[in-house]
Amino acid sequence: MADEPTTWRATQKANRRAELMTAAARLFAERGFGAVSTADLGEAVGMTGPALYRHFASKDALLAALLVDASERLLEGGRALVGAASDPAVALEALIGFHVDFATSDADVIRVQDRELANLPGDAGRQVRRLQRAYVQEWDALLAALRPELSDAERQVRLLGVFGLLNSTPHSAPPGVAGVGDVLGAMARRALLG
Repeated sequence: MADEPTTWRATQKANRRAELMTAAARLFAERGFGAVSTADLGEAVGMTGPALYRHFASKDALLAALLVDASERLLEGGRALVGAASDPAVALEALIGFHVDFATSDADVIRVQDRELANLPGDAGRQVRRLQRAYVQEWDALLAALRPELSDAERQVRLLGVFGLLNSTPHSAPPGVAGVGDVLGAMARRALLG
């Protein structure tokens, strides 16, 4: 029984932290990192701005947590899909669907990353880039298996083009339009394998 209050408090703190990250993604995407104050962040989740420091050391630390978390989720999810797939074609199809899902459901995070990655402090920036490279390598290994005739350079161009396409969704696809994911998936498939 002694663990219940601790567990409850830890759950509440984790929930508040997640709320702050969601609010920060929305506000940073709408206004830009520099235009959002700690008071704005606190107000968005019903607390005072200084209460932010119970969860994050600074606004910069919040930005870092947001972008590292997104990169970790992509890499972990991608690796899980590849590991569960029966062959490279099934794995690539799963990765395309996974990334389309991410791009259409976490649009604010993608917009923040596009605009604010350069503002990350050194260690966090390096961590995000390392995670992103590992994620791209998951895709690259599959593409190499499916299209062995492609050079490393051509695979890289195709992969970066597909990520550019999928990650541009928050900027270009109207929210709530039915079938956006299907269109994006088909375009990504053709760009990679066509």
